[in-house]
Amino acid sequence: MVGIGSWFAKIDTMFFKGDVTIKVSDVNGQYKFELELPSDVDIPDFEIYDITEDGDTLNAKASVSLLPGKEVDISITFEGDTANGFLKIPYLGKIKIKDAKKIA
Repeated sequence: MVGIGSWFAKIDTMFFKGDVTIKVSDVNGQYKFELELPSDVDIPDFEIYDITEDGDTLNAKASVSLLPGKEVDISITFEGDTANGFLKIPYLGKIKIKDAKKIA
């Protein structure tokens, strides 16, 4: 399994600019993603599912309560203690995850 651990990233979008922790874990042989944002940031309900491994890359889908019937595409490539990727959100475009660092 690739990417297991906690990753620190800075995100800069028109709606949010700040630090994010992405936790990737193994739950009975299945990947699980968790996103942690600062407590003062109000985010809509979301669910990450269909996580697949392609070499050093994890791809996933997510649903967000503000976009019923639409899917968010997630792709993160892990290279040692760094990671890069994106979230592709309908109507908003790509949000880059650039130079994430492994913290645990």
